[in-house]
Amino acid sequence: AGMLPAIAGLLLAVAAGVRGSAAGEQESPPGSRFVCTSLPLDATGSGCPLPPVPMQGGALPPEEELKATVLQLRETVLQQQETIGSQREAIRELTGKLSRCESADGKAATGTWKKELGKGKDTMGDLPRDPAQVIDQLSRTMQTLKDRLESLEHQLRANVSYAALPSDLREMLQRRLGDLERQLLSKVAELEDEKSLLHNETSAHRQKTETALNALLERVSELEKGNSAFKSPDEFKVSLPLRTNYLYGKIKKTLPELYAFTVCLWLRSSASPGIGTPFSYAVPGQANEIVLIEWGNNPIELLINDKVAQLPLFISDGKWHHICITWTTRDGMWEAFQDGEKLGTGENLAPWHPIKPGGVLILGQEQDTVGGRFDATQAFVGEMSQFNIWDRVLKAEDIMNIANCSINMPGNIIPWVDNNVDVFGGATKWPVETCEERLLDL
Repeated sequence: AGMLPAIAGLLLAVAAGVRGSAAGEQESPPGSRFVCTSLPLDATGSGCPLPPVPMQGGALPPEEELKATVLQLRETVLQQQETIGSQREAIRELTGKLSRCESADGKAATGTWKKELGKGKDTMGDLPRDPAQVIDQLSRTMQTLKDRLESLEHQLRANVSYAALPSDLREMLQRRLGDLERQLLSKVAELEDEKSLLHNETSAHRQKTETALNALLERVSELEKGNSAFKSPDEFKVSLPLRTNYLYGKIKKTLPELYAFTVCLWLRSSASPGIGTPFSYAVPGQANEIVLIEWGNNPIELLINDKVAQLPLFISDGKWHHICITWTTRDGMWEAFQDGEKLGTGENLAPWHPIKPGGVLILGQEQDTVGGRFDATQAFVGEMSQFNIWDRVLKAEDIMNIANCSINMPGNIIPWVDNNVDVFGGATKWPVETCEERLLDL
């Protein structure tokens, strides 16, 4: 009984040292050590401090205190064993990975060495795609085999006569040589077929390319000729044969601010339903500043500043017609002429609204934005000519004389001349004398 306090003091000191060692792995600086020694009973207050023991209803007897210390010591030892075991597993895993990596490197090096060693000996593998190179390479291979066979025969003759060779060996050599010759001939025939097919495809492609180049050269020649392409700068028409959103003409000049105008043009169309949009003028903030359109089954309409007037015109019979439209900002008065005859008049079409300047004038398309966003369903299909704009309301007799081809009066704002009209998307310009073609329609 007298030894129990001394043993308890020793075990507590050991437990404190082990705990201190375990904690020192994380908290103590590198290189520090813990030394545990037995202490006399009267020195427990000045040595290693004893771990605090939770008090439950007062101080524990020495036996209970010793048991608690032993349990803590066991727990610490088990934790150390688990840590050592996990570190051993990690070392085994890393060692295994290192061994596999070294083995893989060795295999890769061996495979590389084998690959390098085998270079140039697989003569029956993939061959260059150039027929001349392939035939040349196969010929060299065949010649090499023949040389080797002849060398073998000479060596055999030096020792024994050729007749002394076993018949099955001679037959095997001849058979192998025959197989190689057949393979060579088959490959040559295949390459000849590929060469012929490639030649045919190349010829067809060359012919298409030459045709396209000739067409471009002709078009360039026409553009270089300029006004000389037509007898007179105004004797031409714009053809828009398809209902698309990319065939159109564009007037290079723009409009000034207008308080009145007259627009006249010749057109021919038999498109159904509706001929589409012969012309449109758009400005920033207003895409429908001036538009002439026949869309779907609706009558032909004139839009000014997005206001609409229906015109009593009938022009979709496939014949040439002369159309004139006049408008003035005063009370929004308008008039519609067909073939020199006034067919309708009205008022209150965008009254007191001046036509805005600086916009884009398009032939054959309706603009949703300035110069773009065309709709194929609203495209003009047909031909047009002599598109002229004046900054005043023409007299009825002047319009009749223009329609009868008795006078030539180009527009003072937009005249119909070749170098003022560009075409895009496949639209074309052709020489024409409109009045003569109109006589043919009558």
